[in-house]
Amino acid sequence: MTPPAARTELVVADAVVAGVAAWAATRVAGVVRVEPGLRGLVAGLSRAGKQLWSGYETATTEGVRVRREPAGALGVQLELAIGADQSAALVGAAVQRAVIDTVRDRTGVVVDEVSVTIVDMEPGAR
Repeated sequence: MTPPAARTELVVADAVVAGVAAWAATRVAGVVRVEPGLRGLVAGLSRAGKQLWSGYETATTEGVRVRREPAGALGVQLELAIGADQSAALVGAAVQRAVIDTVRDRTGVVVDEVSVTIVDMEPGAR
């Protein structure tokens, strides 16, 4: 008689999803940086405080928010600065695709929605 198969579950924390999303976004041509914005800055400080209190290093996820819906859908919101010579629509669409693909490839988590807000455009940036 064979023993029953072990049940395992992998849970990827929202902070990990946010970190991968930020990493993916910064690798898109035209993105200068992920911007924290006021809401992201407060959340980032809170998260950093909890991580430092727990003895963990802080993750660079300012400007990224992860939202889980009760039905299980996962949304990622990013606030970005892009080069002034870039098309916001094209860069935004490229970031959406990069975040969806990279989060899935690196974590196995499916992102259902990516919202990109361009909060700054910098002259002379890439």
